[in-house]
Order: sequence, then C-alpha cells, then structure tokens
Amino acid sequence: MVVEWCTQFLDPRASKDLNVSRALIILNQPFSVKLLKTLWAASEWRSCADGGANRLYDVLGASGDANLRSLFLPDMVKGDLDSLRDDVKSYYTSLDVPVIYDSDQNSTDLMKCVQAIEEKERLTGQEFEIVILGGLSGRLDQTVHTLSYLHKLRKTRKRVFTVTDDNVGWVLNEGEHLIHINHDVLGQTCGLLPVGIDSTILTTTGLRWNLDNTESSFDGLMSTSNHLVPGQDVAIKTSKPIWWCAELRDH
Repeated sequence: MVVEWCTQFLDPRASKDLNVSRALIILNQPFSVKLLKTLWAASEWRSCADGGANRLYDVLGASGDANLRSLFLPDMVKGDLDSLRDDVKSYYTSLDVPVIYDSDQNSTDLMKCVQAIEEKERLTGQEFEIVILGGLSGRLDQTVHTLSYLHKLRKTRKRVFTVTDDNVGWVLNEGEHLIHINHDVLGQTCGLLPVGIDSTILTTTGLRWNLDNTESSFDGLMSTSNHLVPGQDVAIKTSKPIWWCAELRDH
C-alpha cells in the first residue's frame, strides 16, 4: 500500500481540511508570527511545551497589536515548568488557560504534550495529526531528541510533522510513499535522511537526483541537498524508516 502525504496545513491560503483533526505543539524555539498564524488556523487543539509559552507570549507581544495575544490562547501549557516565566504563567492563568506541572524527569516537555494529546484522544475518540512548531533548530541535543522521538512515534502514530520557518520534516516508515508537493509553499531543496537505522535501500521519482535501489546510510551515501522537480510530486520507496525534509519558501 502506498502511503500518501500532503502538507496543505502549511499553505495559509488553503481552506481547512474538515476531515483532519490536527493538534499543534509549540516548543521553546523561535518562530515567526506568520508561521504561527498558519499552523494555528490549521489546528483545532493547541498546546505549549513549557517555555514554548514564553515564545508564544513574546512573539505576539512584539507584533505591535495589543490585542493579538488574547486571540491566540493555547488550550494547555504543560511541562516541568522550569523554563516558563512568572509573567507568562500569570498572564495565561488569568485567562483560564490550564498550566499543568508534570515532574516526570524521564519525559521531555514535548513528550508530556504528546501524552496530553493521547489522553484527549482516549476521552473524545478523536484521532489527531500532530504538528510540532520547532524542534529542528537551536541546541543540537534537542534537535537529536526530536529526530529520535518522532522515529519512535512512527510505531504508534500515523502522522507527526515538525515545522520551523526554514523547513518541514517527518518520518517515512518502511514501504512506499507518495508526497504531494505544493510548490508554492515548498522550496526546491529536500533531503532523505537515514537517521536511527544502519542503512536503507531507496528508490525515488520526482527528484532532480533520483535514487534507484540505492543504499543510503550515515557511513555511506546520504541524499541531502536534493531538489524537487517543478510540477512533480515525489514517490519514495524505502526498506527502513527515514526522515524526509523539505525547505519552506519565504512568503
């Protein structure tokens, strides 16, 4: 079976897909108001992972619109709260946003927010796609955690995306995939990254430099800085899970 992928949620001009329930997790990394607005509009449930609430509060406050903060209230702030500033906590609690302390030191703030989504799914019967705002920039250890955690989540969740102002990425499980490319949103550069595996065998179409039953590994060939072909979607067949990433255009 071919698994199809679409990143319509990255297009601010696209109408919301009413058939998809989407949950947004905001991490403690920089992002633009423009990207925030796009992902927020495409989601129906939003949470901040600890210091992600600081980022949300600050970027909206810097916009020059005094009322903007009150229009973007998350459904939850959750984490061990070691990064959450007192002024940010006071602001959100005054507006009845739940700020939840979780002391578990064996789970990161991102993991705590995913656990909150899964609890909501159990209670409501909904199933969410997860979009993570952040996770691929800043500290290297945090970036590697994102790569590792999504690699593990592929076993229990169908679709988890991570987005920054520069790129979007997600894990493709072993098998065949068709990625529908919105060339108005995605730039030309992309990559297929054999993270968390010894090696994989890749076959692709729709790329400038396609692979034909080619082995890819950290010790050998990696298809980084590949290019999308204008007007074409991308088909990928992989024998092991890999990371797919593509750059976002500036708008």
